[in-house]
Amino acid sequence: MKTIDRNLNGKFLDLALLLLRLQAGFLMLTHGYPKLTNFGDRMDKFADPFGLGSPFSLALVVFAEFVCSILVILGFKVRLAVIPLMITMLIVIFHAHWDDPFGRKELPIMFLGIYIVLLLLGAGKYGIGSIFSKKRI
Repeated sequence: MKTIDRNLNGKFLDLALLLLRLQAGFLMLTHGYPKLTNFGDRMDKFADPFGLGSPFSLALVVFAEFVCSILVILGFKVRLAVIPLMITMLIVIFHAHWDDPFGRKELPIMFLGIYIVLLLLGAGKYGIGSIFSKKRI
């Protein structure tokens, strides 16, 4: 039976987390950036699932999809940054696309899965957060 080199697997894990963070972060930016740049045009028409007002709901989504995605890309406070992203994906799945076919829910479900993995494992050592952390993950 082949033995597993824990150090080698750890390096691959950190590289995999980096690739996962970059993929999820940059792809989510393609959703957040247009909402940020067209904020004024969208703020009166944006969905308001909790009755907070369309502009505030849009601001929360922009914060998640743009600001939190940048934090994920950088590897800074990733476990905290994915929480708003997870909440946003849950709202997209269960509110915005509830009545839509599965194909419309597939992408937010995939993002949600990625964010759950990042919540559980963190950024890995290839991120800005590991520079400031005494405990290298």
